[in-house]
Amino acid sequence: MNRPPAPKGVLYVIVCAAGAAPTAQDLVAAALDEGWEVQVVATPSALGFFDVPAFEELTGRPVKSRYRRPDEPKPPRADAIVVAPATYNTVNKFAQGIADTYALGLLAEAPGLGIPVVVVPFVNAALASRLPFLRGVETLRAEGVRVLLDPANEAWNGSKPWRTALAAVEELGRLRRDDTG
Repeated sequence: MNRPPAPKGVLYVIVCAAGAAPTAQDLVAAALDEGWEVQVVATPSALGFFDVPAFEELTGRPVKSRYRRPDEPKPPRADAIVVAPATYNTVNKFAQGIADTYALGLLAEAPGLGIPVVVVPFVNAALASRLPFLRGVETLRAEGVRVLLDPANEAWNGSKPWRTALAAVEELGRLRRDDTG
């Protein structure tokens, strides 16, 4: 797929193993329409949750799920990251700085590199009410990560979380530019 250069930069979309994983394709399509170049990164468990070739065709890039070998080319560095859908496990590990997968390794570095990160958790009400999750959200927010919780603690519906996530990443990017400019 030939697209003009991305004026907004490179957006990494990290997809986790949640039921909403296939709908992340709507997020990717919206980001491409808004002028982002998109690199999809999947947690290892997420690979079985969505149509990998469809995401690759949409972005024109391979879906990444593991660290590259030394002989493989480096993907472009992220200008922003959206984690959607984010699982309970990923939110908690990200908050604790655990980098036991490629996706979590990217997330562990992002706040220290000043890369805007937006997390869209897809967790049920029971998990969303747990102290480890609530503490994780608080920790991430303290580091400048935007965590978009569903107000009803239910699964997000339609395209709302994707548009909200893209708007949030734009806002974080503006705030960071204003702080450094």
